[in-house]
Amino acid sequence: MPENPTEQPEQPQGWKPSRRELLGIGGAAVIGGGVFAGIRRWRRNENGQRSEVAICKASRYDANLVATILDGLRELGIDRAAVRGKRILLKPNLVETDLGQPHINTSPAVVAAAIESFRRLDAADVVVAEGQGHRRDSWLVLDESGMGRAIEEVAATFVDLNHDEFAAVDNAGTWTSLEKLHLPKTLLQADWVVSMPKLKTHHWAGVTCAMKNLFGVMPGIVYGWPKNVLHHQGINKSILDINATVKPSLAIVDGIIGMEGDGPIMGTPKAANCLILGRNAASVDATATRIMGLNPYAVGYLIGASGRLGAIHESNISQRGEPIDAMKTRFGVLDAPHLRSIVV
Repeated sequence: MPENPTEQPEQPQGWKPSRRELLGIGGAAVIGGGVFAGIRRWRRNENGQRSEVAICKASRYDANLVATILDGLRELGIDRAAVRGKRILLKPNLVETDLGQPHINTSPAVVAAAIESFRRLDAADVVVAEGQGHRRDSWLVLDESGMGRAIEEVAATFVDLNHDEFAAVDNAGTWTSLEKLHLPKTLLQADWVVSMPKLKTHHWAGVTCAMKNLFGVMPGIVYGWPKNVLHHQGINKSILDINATVKPSLAIVDGIIGMEGDGPIMGTPKAANCLILGRNAASVDATATRIMGLNPYAVGYLIGASGRLGAIHESNISQRGEPIDAMKTRFGVLDAPHLRSIVV
């Protein structure tokens, strides 16, 4: 069911960007569902932004995922010198509690492998933190999803961001009308915030990946369940504000088994057989969208991020590891008017 049953797509069918939006005057961002050739040409330069994204083959959760993640980090130039002494916060996508549904949550095996990878690179501390938006009992979710056991087995710590102490910080994005964002202190104290989403389609946004995953850092005791304050501000705009303010350092996407159709909860399993890593969340999400056989220029928050929060154009993203075409696996989406432009 929808995260907010009363929510509607943020732009009506047939919406077109204004001249101000197309020219980018004053940093105005295009937020919406339409896809236009003009946007593609307009954003191609993306203010000179460039990034690297690594695609690593991974078809099983019982494989040596530590080696896979370390290989991906190496492709990005992340070594022991870059990680040593850092306080790392891993933010998985932990939505529902069913252990028998591996396409809903970030796999515990991937999270455990990330913990071990950063420890091998001499991180000072690695914590797992989440503020899930659907179920209020975080410890039940941890238990029934298998995440709690995985974290315990590697002697790591979990922090419930929904109930963590928080502080108000300036909204660095200003896409929404929120002047301040209330962020958990555990997150603010981390040197690196690592978004660890599940590769999924989404019934409103089209795609949910590294950028959308940061909804879960927003404390429920401030923003409600399922983060309704942010939904009322608009999903795309809220995604952009959160990412502009949090500034995640890295993304590691669990695409071994993803979700297609009525995501982020009610969809069906879809194997993409990969992990996707990158320092820039917008570039990671654009690459993930292409791996899903979908159009990143039809994803509202990616259009808004282009040239401001990162690069989404293929020519500005250096693909490491496996090529996109070799890993492409077409994901189905809901047959809805606001999602039709995402289908290539």
